[in-house]
Amino acid sequence: MKFAFIAKHRNIWPVAWLFDALDVSRSGFHAWLNHSPSARSWHDEGLLGVIDRSFRSSDRTYGARRVWDDVLAEGLSCGLHRVERLMRENGLRARPRRRGLPKDTGERAAVSDIILRD
Repeated sequence: MKFAFIAKHRNIWPVAWLFDALDVSRSGFHAWLNHSPSARSWHDEGLLGVIDRSFRSSDRTYGARRVWDDVLAEGLSCGLHRVERLMRENGLRARPRRRGLPKDTGERAAVSDIILRD
């Protein structure tokens, strides 16, 4: 987290100040900066493509459980919580289902007013 902060703000403040303020080493930051992505992050990127495709094909109505079913149907293995985490991190949130009766437009109130006046 500290290294990401330094990488984001190194154009604003001198890097040496950031190293001192956050108590990190210069060599540790540069090692973090040049490291290759982990196997999990590679797998997450591939999984995110399938998740996004399933979510968009459902017209943004599928939640994590239905998307997870689609991921499993494509032959990829992962857990439900992983799908939930990836959807949450990437802002893929299903539209809520409409429930209840339609809103009252006031037409019934107008009809009752007419009856009471007569």
